[in-house]
Amino acid sequence: MRTLTSSPRNSATPWLHPIALALACVCAIAVQAQPEAAPATMPIDPALGLTTIRLWAGDAPNAKGTESLDIPTLTVFPVQPGRGNGTGVIVAPGGAYRGLAANLEGRQVADWFAAHGITAFVLKYRVNQRYLYPVPLEDAQRAVRWVRTHAKEYHIAPNRIGMAGFSAGGHLTAMTGTSFDDGNPAAPDPVDRASSRPDFLVLGYAWIDAMQPAAPKMIPSYAVLMHVPQAQQAELAEKYTPTLHVTSNTPPAFLYHTTDDGTVTVNASVDFYRALVAAGVSAELHIFAHGAHGSGLGTGDPALDHWPELLEGWLRGRGLLDKDPGIAAEIKAQHAARSHQDR
Repeated sequence: MRTLTSSPRNSATPWLHPIALALACVCAIAVQAQPEAAPATMPIDPALGLTTIRLWAGDAPNAKGTESLDIPTLTVFPVQPGRGNGTGVIVAPGGAYRGLAANLEGRQVADWFAAHGITAFVLKYRVNQRYLYPVPLEDAQRAVRWVRTHAKEYHIAPNRIGMAGFSAGGHLTAMTGTSFDDGNPAAPDPVDRASSRPDFLVLGYAWIDAMQPAAPKMIPSYAVLMHVPQAQQAELAEKYTPTLHVTSNTPPAFLYHTTDDGTVTVNASVDFYRALVAAGVSAELHIFAHGAHGSGLGTGDPALDHWPELLEGWLRGRGLLDKDPGIAAEIKAQHAARSHQDR
């Protein structure tokens, strides 16, 4: 395993061009496309404390229907009461932008974060030919704004909200980290007033070069959109390649990949890491010798399975596992108020 780090130092505006996504499957896909419609808030299992929330109270922008696949959501994985540290993370599963590996790269990862005191939100973003770029990006940006707007409700510090993504979800995470804005203070929807910038990024075998025609074993994301002239395809590829939009304001990042990933080349993560270093952004990259694409938290390989421990060390080093003082004081005050009411 090779480990690379850069010295710490901490945007681009999202583009709204339509783009086709005809892709080969990146990893095992658990498609989250159910035919039934979903209410605004859906308790999955009260005993587990899980709740799914729509990103928009009404129809999402550019919605093509009212079924589950038309409704972007966040499923909340809360921490054990009293054990939260004030950090939150939005988890973006992969799935080649055709579906979502919501178990391997969603639920399992969210459970890991929650076990470490980090409130996790698994993002169900819109995918497949029904929802071309930039719709997935709009969903991700909305997710960051939503969590930041509701941070107090989940005992999260508004400046400790990160995003973690795998494979195509890694591309989406990197795009979110390089194409954010400060929010619109005049927006009628309070969520739209919040910043869409994640405070940190976690990228697992990220398909960062998804929009580049040279991606091995993959169909370039725009290649089969016959309505887009060839001259415009290069422009779209540039707009949706996050490595080309890294700035000194890009969030600090943790990356891991494997040398023999046969689906997404390790060079994609190396190039992104180099761009972060060149911009003076704090970054850490771990490259393992072996490991198939879509490994999630691990596949039984004694070396690769070590990566979550490396992530824990990185989070700890940035203070993201320490209790946020403001959040701790707020929880203490709430407990005291409840105790007083119970007397």
